[in-house]
Amino acid sequence: MIRPLAAFTLLASLLVPLAASADNLPQRWVSAGGSLSEWVVELGGEAKLVGVDTTSQHPASLQKLPSVGYQRQLAAEGILALRPEVLLGTEEMGPPPVLAQLAAAGVKVEALPADADLQVLHGNLKRIGVLLGDEARAESVFAAYQARLSEQADWVARAQAQSPAPTVLLLLLGHAGSSPMAGGKDTAAAWMIEQAGGKNLTTHEGYKALSTEALLALDPEVVVFADRRLSGDEARQALLKQNPALASTKAGKQGRLVAIDPTLLVGGLGPRIPAGLAELSAAFYPGLTPLAPATP
Repeated sequence: MIRPLAAFTLLASLLVPLAASADNLPQRWVSAGGSLSEWVVELGGEAKLVGVDTTSQHPASLQKLPSVGYQRQLAAEGILALRPEVLLGTEEMGPPPVLAQLAAAGVKVEALPADADLQVLHGNLKRIGVLLGDEARAESVFAAYQARLSEQADWVARAQAQSPAPTVLLLLLGHAGSSPMAGGKDTAAAWMIEQAGGKNLTTHEGYKALSTEALLALDPEVVVFADRRLSGDEARQALLKQNPALASTKAGKQGRLVAIDPTLLVGGLGPRIPAGLAELSAAFYPGLTPLAPATP
């Protein structure tokens, strides 16, 4: 039998290393990359965030935190003023001299890959879980995410057994008067189109400006667009006004212009991707029963 005092001593000896380990974890975080910021919240770390970049719009509570600017154009002074212990972002964040300056000042710079890939996401979640001291939660969250994407894949397989995949073009809209940027084959845009059951029409890599002639030649059946400035009907009207050639495409004639939140395309696969895919699938196959919402 273990005596009460001995039991207390044993318990204390087990807890001290855990407490010390928790004390060594970063407590003040800055996150640069919308999807990564969302994952920090999802994994229980929102209270540690002291600043975020301009792409970190979800959940809405993040918009109340100090902004450190756009993820690709960070400034060391603004970040250091927040006294962070860690800067979390993707390999897209920069510029490199600023990251070097932050590292020299003692800030732990964590630059994670932003590829639209499940294994990359798994690795990112495990790393965030380590930094938060809750690897088990990270694994549980990833398993649920993977299961939801499996449901999505099954739904798409059933849909494509009944109807051919629609041809799709995803346009990223930025400043007024500028040409739309079409998502290429190695982008989150292309990944989302494919996972939602569409056929991406572009053959280039990355995001590239699309001319009127190219748009007409592609003649997509569905146009998905992400507007950084506008939303809803206002964004749709602006899209048609700035790109009148759209009206002559199959998508324009049939009114199949689908808006998505541009923050879904920033920072890799985020927590809202499964819901976004379900919405796209419903737009791609309007005659079929949509995938049921995920269980909370």
